[in-house]
Amino acid sequence: MNITDVRFAHRFDQVTGSAIRELLKVTAQPGMISFAGGSPSPDALPDDTVAELAEYVMRNDGKRLLQYGATEGYAPFVESLKSYVEDMLGIQVPAVLPVTGSTQAMDLLSKALIDPGDTVLVENPSFLGNLQCLKLYQANLIPVDSDDNGLLINDLEEKIRKYHPKMLYTIPTFQNPSGRTLSDERRKAIAALAEQYGIIVAEDDPYRDLRYEGEVLRSIKYYDQGGWVMYLGSFSKIISPGLRVGYIAGDASVIRKCTIGKQSTDVHTANLNQAIVDQYIRRGLLPDHIRRICRGYGAKMRQMLEYLERFPEGVRFTHPQGGLFIWVEMPEGTDTIQMLKKAVDRKVAYVPGTSFCADGGHLNTLRLNFSNSTPEQIETGMCVLNDIVTEEIM
Repeated sequence: MNITDVRFAHRFDQVTGSAIRELLKVTAQPGMISFAGGSPSPDALPDDTVAELAEYVMRNDGKRLLQYGATEGYAPFVESLKSYVEDMLGIQVPAVLPVTGSTQAMDLLSKALIDPGDTVLVENPSFLGNLQCLKLYQANLIPVDSDDNGLLINDLEEKIRKYHPKMLYTIPTFQNPSGRTLSDERRKAIAALAEQYGIIVAEDDPYRDLRYEGEVLRSIKYYDQGGWVMYLGSFSKIISPGLRVGYIAGDASVIRKCTIGKQSTDVHTANLNQAIVDQYIRRGLLPDHIRRICRGYGAKMRQMLEYLERFPEGVRFTHPQGGLFIWVEMPEGTDTIQMLKKAVDRKVAYVPGTSFCADGGHLNTLRLNFSNSTPEQIETGMCVLNDIVTEEIM
């Protein structure tokens, strides 16, 4: 019998792999200007500071860091993390769990909560990595409509009543991929609906600190009275994605189930990496670092928006106040997958929007990232895209 005849688990039937991960192979070509990923700027990665902190923690607690650790997390970090989250959210949280990137947070929540066939409501569009995660747990994904202020509450409640979902997955602040931010009024409404109908809300908020203009909004978790909101956070966008340190905060019984699930996944998140982030928090290094990277990102975002204003009539795009992404809608009938081939030939890449949509379609959309490009690359790349779009729709 040939190995090609092996029968894979049915959970993979609807999962083909990350479109972004596949596209990153293309963007690695020499001279490619990539608006496709979501990586921080190299200028935002604090290698010298991390090196100093790594040496400090190894000299002061190296034996413990090199040993197996508790699944619940490196004890000093659990302490500082809980205080950090509570200060940030302005509320007490019953429990926190350090995880290996907020992507693992979603995996563990899905492992703890989702049985095959359970319905999960998702934004449309939404982060494709976690859509893929939910598909692997064989969830029934139902998209909820949004506008420039985030999820439409009437559509959300209608689908709650119709489908009786186990969970709602939402990215409320500078959403990936759209860049939209959920209004304060709708955050309150989602917390109330979660309690009324008994639905877990996975509030994925990794871009919260990347605000370049406007007022900071309270989290959905802030308005949570019954413990139905689980808050997912990450240090990937504000310190380093390579450290892979994120967290879940919320109800202790849900955290406990996630902890048990984590035991068979990776035992624990790397002790050394937790210790480095712990020192970042304890030394008060984050606020100045975040202010510095936000200045650079804000300038790049505004530059990209200025070039989008020059695109042909009929091209619409979001106007984020922060985060890393801008969502572009072309006229109906445009195929951004086919258009990407022309762009790559001219050394520019983006992600077609259909990959972010649970119901497929939306071929006239695309996502642009500005954080990992220089101002010169943004100028060159956006001029190329303008030419291609003009050829496509005129």
